[in-house]
Amino acid sequence: MQIIPAINCPDLETLILQLDEISRFLPDGGWVHIDIVDGMFSKNITWNDPSELSSLKPSYPDLNFEIHLMVEDPDEFVEIWFMNGANRVIVHLEAVNNPDYILDIASRYDGEATLSIVPSTPADLLMPQVGSFSSFQILAVDPGFTGQEFSLESLEKIKFLRNVSPSAKIEVDGGINPETARLAKIAGADCAVSASYIFNNNISPEEAYEELNGAVA
Repeated sequence: MQIIPAINCPDLETLILQLDEISRFLPDGGWVHIDIVDGMFSKNITWNDPSELSSLKPSYPDLNFEIHLMVEDPDEFVEIWFMNGANRVIVHLEAVNNPDYILDIASRYDGEATLSIVPSTPADLLMPQVGSFSSFQILAVDPGFTGQEFSLESLEKIKFLRNVSPSAKIEVDGGINPETARLAKIAGADCAVSASYIFNNNISPEEAYEELNGAVA
């Protein structure tokens, strides 16, 4: 299982500080997950400036950027994130208007598109998109805020997706610690995204990252 550090921050200064920290221990070609929250899809508001991502990219040439759009009408914003350096964009089934458009934009920029659902959305609502999307995310906490408790119901969603789409890439996001990461791997997840355990811990971000990797090795 791949562990992906996540950044959920209010401003560019914090983003740079956490990217600097991640770049010290993440292997070349590793992925960084950045939460983009607009205050409407969720009450939280985070840093949200694609042009600043473009400016930052040269400073982190060995990192891949995964942009998680927890926003209303993500169709309007997907292209600008790819234009400014996103390697993968995650959109929500609950908010997206045209899934085929999302896939087309990702293809144009040689990027990846992932379809996500929040905890209250049944996994079977993803079924119409299983033949189109090859990557899915199960959000195991309510969108927007870090530090929430992992929803064990998410494990059943992972198992369901793994059964209906054996080759899909399945990511789980929210409430990740060594135990929940291990359970998600057993359920069939390929990736686990962690913000709080890595950055809001009594150990260093690198040590927390290594703990998570050790739990799913």
